[in-house]
Amino acid sequence: MAATLIINGHAIEASPTASIFDHAETLGVRVPTSCHKQGKCRECMVEVTEGAELLSDRTEEERHLSGKFRLSCRTHVAASSGEVRCHTMRRGNMRVETESAGLPEGLRGVHIDPAVVRNGERILLDGEEIERASGPLYGLAMDLGTTTVVLRLFDLETGARIADASFENPQRFGGSDVMSRIHYDCSHPGKLLRRTLAGYLSHAIEEFPVDPLSIYEMVVVGNSTMRDLFFGLSVYSIGQNPYRSITEIEMAEGKRATTSLSMTGRRALLPIHPRARVYGAPIISGHVGADAAACLLAVDMAHEDRLIAIMDIGTNTELIVGNRHRILAASCPAGPAFEGGAIACGMPALDGAIEDVTVDAAGGIQVRVIGGGPPQGICGSGLIAILSELLRTGRMNELGRFVDGGRITLDPQGAVFFLENDVSELAQAKGAHVAGLQVVAGSYGVEFGDIEVFYLAGGFGRNLSVPAATRIGLIPNLPASRVVQAGNAAIEGASMMLLSMAKRSELEEMVRRVEHCRLETHPHFFDFFVEGCQFKLLEAVEVPG
Repeated sequence: MAATLIINGHAIEASPTASIFDHAETLGVRVPTSCHKQGKCRECMVEVTEGAELLSDRTEEERHLSGKFRLSCRTHVAASSGEVRCHTMRRGNMRVETESAGLPEGLRGVHIDPAVVRNGERILLDGEEIERASGPLYGLAMDLGTTTVVLRLFDLETGARIADASFENPQRFGGSDVMSRIHYDCSHPGKLLRRTLAGYLSHAIEEFPVDPLSIYEMVVVGNSTMRDLFFGLSVYSIGQNPYRSITEIEMAEGKRATTSLSMTGRRALLPIHPRARVYGAPIISGHVGADAAACLLAVDMAHEDRLIAIMDIGTNTELIVGNRHRILAASCPAGPAFEGGAIACGMPALDGAIEDVTVDAAGGIQVRVIGGGPPQGICGSGLIAILSELLRTGRMNELGRFVDGGRITLDPQGAVFFLENDVSELAQAKGAHVAGLQVVAGSYGVEFGDIEVFYLAGGFGRNLSVPAATRIGLIPNLPASRVVQAGNAAIEGASMMLLSMAKRSELEEMVRRVEHCRLETHPHFFDFFVEGCQFKLLEAVEVPG
């Protein structure tokens, strides 16, 4: 009898003489590598979810990994029976927000004027010849998130969108939030986070229905840490007070004119044209990164007279309030609670995650599960829903205390549950969000009721229930008509920058005008935070004078 190895859902009888990588090759499961199973590149990681005790001991090449992560080329199934389950760093069943909605004209209103153009067979980038070819000209836009990655492929001559790709960010072995990634990158030589991502990006690009060498430009947006990791910069300064990218520091010192970045396709470690330009959009300040900047383009902030707000909820929530006359921005270090981190049964938005909860008149609990199968945990939108329902039905008070015990069971087997301790974690994350909203609105000199459009950006904002988020005080108490679940506004802005040099210039100018509110230095931040930890409608808060 032999042990069974299951990789990305594909099962095989495990041979003790073959590595997990060897078995993956047999199954046709693609695992990134640039050293061909020599244990040198350290890119072929898998996450072991079951049967870790059946595997061979860790090798010296795996000393940089901890927990469930192993190098597939160095790991064998050592047991003669049992079952080992693992997956590559690209889980295919994660829900990733790839589209935007409810925005102004966006791409539809963009005049196509890319940096890459054709003059006969001469292909020019900013007027300089980089290739001679008669084929099509393609470009890539990328939203590089802490949790997910979204790619859009465009025909640069027509502006047509050719293909899309999305996947979970494989850098999660370095931690679930930006501070963990910063610590990992600073503690481990070799830029492993960057190389692992490049490997998965290369696979995605090679799967597009075009020759990768016909991709001549790429625009990258992401938070400050993700962007700088991608470009191979040190992120040490982003993790230290006052939390600034090295590009922001150099700009303040007069060493550069913009915080945007540029490198060739070859230096980016990608299979696109080696002389293609990879453009990293400018950041705003601190942890308010290039993804937030891209949202400014997507909502057409440069031409907006109404007072609008943009809120992208995540481990590091980004807030923007303003219009074409004045723009304020801040980042809220909320932590991973609303993405399932630090929650007893929390999980990402994968198949099996509870995404909605309803409590009926008799007190019965109904759940909706991503993928329709049995529940395995609770994702962010489900956490918002259960908080709202417990509050609505009186089973939880405004302080987050359960009326009838400290455990709510969400499945018949009792394997998925929600604890009063979970509420405490979520309350602190919510408190950080609320404090950010209060500081930015107060600094602008407006009340929440003055906001005419409140954009909820990102996948989390797209999938949560607005009434539930309002009830628990996660977002301001505004008329429903003013709240727009915008989806992935960042990839929309990145696409606009790819197709229009005018829009790129517009953003470069606009980010210089944004005023950055540093929450940690605001005298009333703690007051706002404490008030924000309560589950009640969010109105303006009176603070000590």
